[in-house]
Formats: sequence, C-alpha cells, structure tokens
Amino acid sequence: MNDEKKVLLGMSLAELQQVVAELGMPKFTAAQIAKWLYQQHVGTIDEMTNLSKANREKLSQGYQVGCMAPIDSQHSKDGTIKYLFPVVSGHFVETVYIPDGDRATLCVSCQVGCKMNCLFCQTGKQGYEGSLSAGDILNQIYSLPERETLTNIVFMGQGEPMDNLDAVLRATEVLTSDYGYAWSPRRITVSSVGVKNKLKRFLDESECHVAISMHSPLPEQRQQLMLAEKQMSITDVVELLKQYDFSHQRRCSFEYICFAGLNDTTTHAREIIKLLRGLDCRVNLIRFHEIPGVDLPGADEKRMEAMRDYLTAHGVFTTIRASRGQDIFAACGLLSTAKKLSNSK
Repeated sequence: MNDEKKVLLGMSLAELQQVVAELGMPKFTAAQIAKWLYQQHVGTIDEMTNLSKANREKLSQGYQVGCMAPIDSQHSKDGTIKYLFPVVSGHFVETVYIPDGDRATLCVSCQVGCKMNCLFCQTGKQGYEGSLSAGDILNQIYSLPERETLTNIVFMGQGEPMDNLDAVLRATEVLTSDYGYAWSPRRITVSSVGVKNKLKRFLDESECHVAISMHSPLPEQRQQLMLAEKQMSITDVVELLKQYDFSHQRRCSFEYICFAGLNDTTTHAREIIKLLRGLDCRVNLIRFHEIPGVDLPGADEKRMEAMRDYLTAHGVFTTIRASRGQDIFAACGLLSTAKKLSNSK
C-alpha cells in the first residue's frame, strides 16, 4: 500500500463530498464513490467505471481504496475461522468469523493490543500498540472472504471500543447509513468495560446494541479483575444505562466470565440481581479460557447452569454463551498479535 496516499475506505459521504470538491469533481461523484466502496467493494479506483477516466486519474494521484486482504487464517474444528489482518500502521489484528446455522457473526478488533489489561484477557497482556482507523476497522469486513454471509458484527475483538470511540462511531456510521452498508444498528453490538464520558457519548450518538464487561457485581473484586473499575465503577455504569430505554429493540447485555468459587456463588448472583434491578438487560455467562501466567480457575458447566437458572428465576434473563474457536485461540479473551508483531519487527 502506498502510505503517501490517503485511504477512501472508512470515509463518510460528507468526507467524500469534501474530497471531490477539493479535486474539482462534480458533487454527485461522492455518492458514486461511496457506492463503489460500500456496495460494490472495489479494490482499486480504476474499477470505478462510471467516473470519467480523467477523474479516476485525479483521484488516484492522492487517494487509494485502502483494502487489504488477510495475510493468514486458522480454521477451527467447529467452523470458526480466525483471520490475521494488516492495518495501515504496519501492525496486525485478529478477526474471528463465527458461522452458526443461518447466522454468521464477525468479531472485529478496534485496537492493536489494549490498555485495559484485564487480568483474564490475553489481549491485555500484549500491551497497547495503537488504535485502528475507521478504514482499518471496516477492512476486516470489506476484505473478509465470507463477507456476503454476515448477519451480525460484534466489537469484541482486540481493544476497548470506547478508547477508540471516534473511529468506532465512524465505522458504525458507514455500516448503518444508506450510502454505506445500510445495516440496521440492531445487527451490531459494541462492547465496553465502561469508560467515563465515552460510554455516555456512545449511547447518545449510536443506536447499536451495547455489551458491558461486568465479571463481578462487587466493586472491590471487579477492580482486582479489571483495572477499569477504578475509572468507572460497575455501579456508575449501570446507573448510566438506566437513563436509556432498552425495552424495545435496542439491547443491553452484560458479559460475565465465570471463575470457580470466585464470582459464581449465590452471593454474587444476588448482588447481580440487586445491581440490575430496573434495567432491561440480559446476562451472558462465559467460560474462562486459560491463559499463560494467570491462576484463575474456570467454573464447570454445572456451576454455570446453576447460576444461569438462579438469575433467570429471579428476573434476570441469562444465557451461557457457546465457546467457539478455542482450539485456534479465537475464543473470548484469547486474541493476541504480540507474536506476529515481534516477528514482523
């Protein structure tokens, strides 16, 4: 990729209108470019055949589409595929494609590594290498071989979406706008540990679903698991969420990794019920996938089922999330490009 040229992928219609205006091209050309990008998925500007040759050449002098194919893939026995995508900065991110009957979900990354450093997450152990642009985020969809089968997108890969909020909002705008992919925001879920001020902005500026990493309803214990609790407590997160309406189509959910004897007790279940009272939401229980150097015991199936049944019986709809791609380190909390980064330097 020519680093001197600006990337068109990730630009909104308004930004494309600015580009064509600066180049002295007709205003309607911006909508044509958007269609070539987000509906036709062209790889080069030369493929935008309803632009005059002179305008294609003019555009090519300073711009490029910016799509980059994955450089590696790993296939799980359960059908999950993990892709390694390059990003403009020269780093890499992992993206996970999860087919499930007539549904297919893509778990996208928004940062290289992560600043949050949650105790149980391999991505946090990598450290923070940089944030992705909107184009980098969208390229994980744009250049996905199975793109046409996608039904849902979750921002649950590498990185904290609220720590890269501008790029995440730009990407979701393209995904949901008529000039872009024209997806319903109900097909997109954005996760967060809860970042002060940023979470509120996301809730105000987006209609996408939100998923909060809880992992303990007890602030002191949550802080031991997640340093982010210091900045925005789970109590503050829930109080903020209660100001929004999740009783219709927009959904609020909580992610909860179960650790045996640590956060899967009846006491924890009762505290979750108390914490979430009055909020339309669901809880997703997740199996812990062991990572090197972290001495946390995963809860067994029986304990997770007991917690699910207790919470559901007390009015908190709860499911156990199926674990996918564990054999290729694609399951929750296992994504890392630290090795690829060191090999590429």
